[in-house]
Amino acid sequence: MRPALEVADIVRAHGDEFRQAHAASLSQRQRRVLRSIELCRTAALGGHLERCDQCGHERNAYNSCADRHCPKCQSLARAKWLDKRRAELLPCEYFHVVFTLPEPLVALALQNKRQMYGLLFRATAETLQSIAADPKHLGAQIGFFCILHTWGQTLAAHPHLHCVVPGGGISLDGSRWVHCRRRRFLLPVRVLSCRFRNLYLRYLKQIHAAGKLRFHGQLQHLSDPASLARYLAPLRRRKWVVYAKAPFGGPDRVLDYLGRYTHRVAISNNRLKELKNGQVSFAYKDYKHEQRHKVMTLSADEFLRRFLLHVLPDGFQRIRHYGLLGNCHRPGSAAATRLSRALSTTDRTGSPAMSTVQERSDGTHCCSRSRHCHQRMGQLMSLLPSTPALAETTSICQAPRGVSRPDCTAATNLFGHQAGFPSSSNVAEIHHDCDLPVPSKPTSPISSSTPDHCGLSKHIAWGSLQRLSTTEF
Repeated sequence: MRPALEVADIVRAHGDEFRQAHAASLSQRQRRVLRSIELCRTAALGGHLERCDQCGHERNAYNSCADRHCPKCQSLARAKWLDKRRAELLPCEYFHVVFTLPEPLVALALQNKRQMYGLLFRATAETLQSIAADPKHLGAQIGFFCILHTWGQTLAAHPHLHCVVPGGGISLDGSRWVHCRRRRFLLPVRVLSCRFRNLYLRYLKQIHAAGKLRFHGQLQHLSDPASLARYLAPLRRRKWVVYAKAPFGGPDRVLDYLGRYTHRVAISNNRLKELKNGQVSFAYKDYKHEQRHKVMTLSADEFLRRFLLHVLPDGFQRIRHYGLLGNCHRPGSAAATRLSRALSTTDRTGSPAMSTVQERSDGTHCCSRSRHCHQRMGQLMSLLPSTPALAETTSICQAPRGVSRPDCTAATNLFGHQAGFPSSSNVAEIHHDCDLPVPSKPTSPISSSTPDHCGLSKHIAWGSLQRLSTTEF
């Protein structure tokens, strides 16, 4: 069931006002995220007609924006990722460790996301691997993966890494599997915190000396090495937060737990309560007061500002694997063979890998009101978008076979202000429950009455439409 209020509704209602008020500070990536969420699963992105293989029931479905910051476009990606991880689970307990960036570094991180978040991954990975390799603690090579979250319950900036670590590793000589000696925690938290602090500050000083950091506003004085040293001096004496939870249990419980953290965005639509008189109300959990459930109300401008704080740079990997769970240990590699030998005496308790996740076009089920046959829905035809948004946001135009690809010079504006995007009032009128226009000739994927936009040929728009992702609705 679709939530009564979505982030997209807030963007459609107050997005134009927000863009005008923050025109000088909004990045190109943040503008693109706003536009994607605004048009997600509307007629502006086109759609397709699905038909049930069993009962013949047909329904229209809009295409999604496939942006990783969109609250509605992560279900299929999460399911695919978890399905791949099922084959890599080890027959042991798993631990959850969280590394948090201190508050004084948050403002610097917001101005240098790629560098500061990259250091967070680097320092965390080296901390876990070095402490685990120490014979005093575990004396083994471990594997783990890290998931970056940059938000708190109230959408404030709160960068931290969720690390899922198996309870053991391969001995340093590679001959056997070493089980965790501790029942409650994998490694001592105080030792992890101290090592993590020292490594991060060391790497931060290195990239500052290399000139890779940018400073704006109130942080401009930190461009001077002496000023930065004074700013970081209190951080060298304080304890950095490293939180370790008790083990999950067996591998079966790990997948259920991971579903809460992977591919999560800053706020889900289910937490939104009300949008009234320019005020947004949403639910949150107050961890400082016994995890009580409360409701916070912010202006729409402040809500969107906080939401966009968590937009990551293009190409930045939010989930990374290290050690035994890295790419070099994938099935078929020499490292994977060595790992299987070390685990040869341990029984596998996890379920075998199953390819249960399919694409939207052939993995959905019939939801006819008259018949609940639950059979697979197949894609019957694709429908053109009602606006040229696809051609403008798509950098590569693809044409069908046998058709030449003309030059596409009109679709150069990423934001659509000069290339035919619908106005803000038109976008606000697009809803998810309206019907898609069905072509009069089912055999043709493109209606002959569809107008050309921006001088683009129909086959170019069709090629762009083919590149869209059709995820869960």
